[in-house]
Amino acid sequence: MKEKTKWTRIIYIIGVVALIIGAIDPLEGSVLIVAGSVLLALSTYLTRDRHWKYFMILTAAIIVGVILLFYLSSLGGFGGKSDLSWWWGLLILPYPIGWLTSIILLISRARKKSSAAK
Repeated sequence: MKEKTKWTRIIYIIGVVALIIGAIDPLEGSVLIVAGSVLLALSTYLTRDRHWKYFMILTAAIIVGVILLFYLSSLGGFGGKSDLSWWWGLLILPYPIGWLTSIILLISRARKKSSAAK
C-alpha cells in the first residue's frame, strides 16, 4: 500500500509541474498541459481524492480544446487573413478555461491543506 501512495504522489507532482511549465508557451506547451492534466486526473482517481471528478472533467475540456486548437491551426488559423472568422476562436475556449480552473482548484486545495495543518 505504501508503494501505491508513493507512485501516485510522484504522478501528482509531475502533473502539477507539467501544467505550470506548459503555460510558458500555451501553443507548443499544450501537449505538456494535456499530459500534466491526464497525470493529475489519474493520480486523484487512484487515490480516490474527493476532487477526482472535477479533474477528469477539466482534463476532458483541455483535451477537446487542444484538439480543436490543432484542427483550426491546420486549417490556417482564424481571424486576420485566414478564411475563418474570429468567432471560430470560441471553439478553443475549453482549453484555457480547463487549465485556469485546474490551477484555481490546485491553489484552493493547497490553501486548505496549509490552513488545516496549522
